[in-house]
Amino acid sequence: MSSDATSLIDRYCAVWNEPDPVRRKASLEAVWAEGATYTDPRADAVGADELLAHIANIRAGRPGAVIVRTSAVDLHHGIARFGWRVVEADGTPLPEGIDVAFLTPDGERIERIVGFFGPMMRI
Repeated sequence: MSSDATSLIDRYCAVWNEPDPVRRKASLEAVWAEGATYTDPRADAVGADELLAHIANIRAGRPGAVIVRTSAVDLHHGIARFGWRVVEADGTPLPEGIDVAFLTPDGERIERIVGFFGPMMRI
């Protein structure tokens, strides 16, 4: 695990929790690579503007909810994974998810996030 990668992921998670759209955009631009992509079961966003629109929609549907990282950041070969969950404004936790983040070669920004909702399925 890299403390730099953990810091990067925590700053990325904080973007989702930022209520002010201007600060949210500035925070995302500090961690998001040019043309980076975000994909989860409900979204496929290219670039900061598309991701910001998606985040705004999610925030509007869950006022006061926050994203919290629920695991350590596991990193190898410039690829990080981490667990997260949404906690509703009233404190109700929703099921966890997992994100896989592909970092720029210098490790300072995110080039791609692929997210999954819910726990891993057992066989």
